[in-house]
Amino acid sequence: MAGLYLTRADDPDRARARIDAAARQYGDHGFGQPTQIEIPGWSGLHYAYVQGGPATWHQAGDDLVAVAGTLTYAGRIGTAALAALLDEYRGGDPDWSRLGGQFSALLVKDGRAWAFCDWFAAHQLHHDFGDTVFSTSLTAALVSLPRVSFDPQGVYEYAFNVVPVGDDTVFAELKTLGPGAVVELTPGGSVRHRYDRPLPDLPTDEPLGDRIEHHRAALSDTVRAHLGHFRTVHAPLSGGLDSRLLLAALRAEGVDPALYVYGARDDEDVLIAEAMGDALGFDVEWVDKDGAFSPTPEAFPAVVESNFRAWDALPTFGNIFDNGGAVWARNKRHAGGGLAASGGCGEVWRDFFFLPDRPLSSRTVARSFFARFDARDTTDLFDAQSFLGVVEGKIAEALGAPSATTRLSRQWIEQAYPRVRCRSLFGREISLESRQGAYAMPFLDPHVVAEAMKLPMALKQAGDFESRLLTAIDPALAAQPSAYGHDFASGPDRRHRRAEWSSRIRPTWLRQRSYAIQRRLRPMGDEHGGLLEPDYMRRVIDLDMPVMRRFFHVERVTDSAVWRRLAALEYLGTWLGGRLA
Repeated sequence: MAGLYLTRADDPDRARARIDAAARQYGDHGFGQPTQIEIPGWSGLHYAYVQGGPATWHQAGDDLVAVAGTLTYAGRIGTAALAALLDEYRGGDPDWSRLGGQFSALLVKDGRAWAFCDWFAAHQLHHDFGDTVFSTSLTAALVSLPRVSFDPQGVYEYAFNVVPVGDDTVFAELKTLGPGAVVELTPGGSVRHRYDRPLPDLPTDEPLGDRIEHHRAALSDTVRAHLGHFRTVHAPLSGGLDSRLLLAALRAEGVDPALYVYGARDDEDVLIAEAMGDALGFDVEWVDKDGAFSPTPEAFPAVVESNFRAWDALPTFGNIFDNGGAVWARNKRHAGGGLAASGGCGEVWRDFFFLPDRPLSSRTVARSFFARFDARDTTDLFDAQSFLGVVEGKIAEALGAPSATTRLSRQWIEQAYPRVRCRSLFGREISLESRQGAYAMPFLDPHVVAEAMKLPMALKQAGDFESRLLTAIDPALAAQPSAYGHDFASGPDRRHRRAEWSSRIRPTWLRQRSYAIQRRLRPMGDEHGGLLEPDYMRRVIDLDMPVMRRFFHVERVTDSAVWRRLAALEYLGTWLGGRLA
């Protein structure tokens, strides 16, 4: 991310113990030697990228800026960006017209110290209730506390929806720093400051050509700001739209990225990506993560332990139980200190939630999208209405709505995608990836998102506008075949539009129950797999799952993705040992 850790120093013995324990966790993540941080009332550690990259530390006299993640400022990255930020910073909320990327930052200037995250707080900075510790490492935060306990709401959100949303984690004692929060670190403790960071909540009325140019300029500025340091840019390619738009944006800046595609030899994504490369004259490396290694059951515990350390206990989708291929592929994405770029969050240009184009409430969003559970899996600790009520409240808070039942414009509801879904799901990915080196997710940059929030819903449906944007930037790429059954230069066909329409017309009550209905019809899972066979898993966890059995009737869970995430929490609970309450 690099890495950043801060603890109150009012008790020197506690601070030293925390620093030592945290340093061991950061070492397990693969970091080298840290830079020590000593400011009045606080001690800490800062780590550079594991595999190298632009500077994330800059000091001028007693003033300094330390960054974990990837920060751009005034169109620059690395030392130039940090120096300009430090020179221009005046305390409080920084100048977001010049600041971009996803990061956690500490700034010390003129005798005052401030900590904050990126616009959406996608980069995770964990803290305890008293704000006595801040850590970009989950496990370092955990070993800083004498006791921790699993939070039922966080556990259920993680199990059902891949990650907890909002500021929550799976632990009652830990939160992540939220958007708009700037923490002043004083000799006597921390002081929270809150700032509004609004986005457009109404569509603009402008000619399509002008609209495309505005989006094109915002994307170009964002991508260009990330590129200044790098000779090599690693980027994915698939049969979809987002990775292709990312490639178009890179090519428009004169970059010939090192492209890769994941999947089995005959997967559609692999075939389309390689055919695209053959047609347009660029190389695409096929990377078979699942086939890269074949550990025996006896070797599996060492693989899982290595995954657990590398992924800071809880990777996205909870898969510490793969063959080691995901860590191997991650390291390839950052080889030589190159920039790893991602097309994540491209659905800011599309209709992600498939909701009707009319005023809606946060409750509608929660019950249409976050009700992916079958209550029969759970113990009496779970209450469906209470669970959904908490999710509704967090969505309403993120949107700035007075309550979960307040009706907001459809444009306003669209903000739930970057503010809630992207922050939680992609935020965990960003936080883990950017330990190795710089990680660019330009579609989540606030300047790009602000333009996307101005789009009328009709243009977002079926990827219409995103296809037009891609075609304007790189018509040759847009004209290549895709996994959608049509090329993007031609735009969405009738079948594609009909498929999305059929989702939008489903009533909320049916969408809320659709997952449970499907579970009653057949077992389920996801593409993230893992070596979940009993002969493997019994060697790394107690298959009876005594920790998770408080929350779930584990034997009833017939969704392998949910079961895998429960297994990840079980492994984490066992690792915590006596520290777990």
